[in-house]
Amino acid sequence: MKMLKLLSVPALMSVMLILVSATELSKETERLQNATKVVTTFANSDESIPQELLKQSEGLVIIPKMINAGFGIGGKRGKGVAVVKLPDGSWSNPVFITLTGGSFGFQIGVQSVDLVLVFKHKGVLTKVKNGDFTIGGDISAAAGPVGRSSTASTDHTLEAEVYSYSRSRGLFAGISVNGSNLAIDKSANANFYGSNTTSHEIFETGKSSSAPVVELKSALKGL
Repeated sequence: MKMLKLLSVPALMSVMLILVSATELSKETERLQNATKVVTTFANSDESIPQELLKQSEGLVIIPKMINAGFGIGGKRGKGVAVVKLPDGSWSNPVFITLTGGSFGFQIGVQSVDLVLVFKHKGVLTKVKNGDFTIGGDISAAAGPVGRSSTASTDHTLEAEVYSYSRSRGLFAGISVNGSNLAIDKSANANFYGSNTTSHEIFETGKSSSAPVVELKSALKGL
């Protein structure tokens, strides 16, 4: 009897590990599905990211349901994914990222924001590897011009490295990405791709056959 109990302990632990892994994996899958919804919403919006800017872009960060809150001095936190353009013009596999930070200026309330950051150069993202960088500090950022037309109002020179776009739910005033920290979510990447997979390796390929990844890339084609 004691032997049966001893044998059952490893079996129970194995089952628990499998259940925990499945739960963690579902979190990454849900994040990808939410990112796909954001991209689809942006693609179907009358006021969207200009095609001219998208053609010049080499990277995107998509953060669903980012929480932005504050009274005078604000704070924000969100989890999303980043993709970069591969040499053939297709999008890479998504790298899981987090965005945190604060902003100054007049802002009252709490809002959930679907945020898309458009990067002109993918090197800004691919060189992050397992580190992080500050938007508006390490790289320049600006509110993105709105409208599908290539003649949409913009700064004309497109000198900023990052252009931000958001759709909000709830009451708020004064959103900004300046001062935000963008970091690689190493634990999420390990859960989804495997413990030995680096963000650099993920950015270099677009061959994932995972259903949520395929759906995200399909949505990105519609931007």
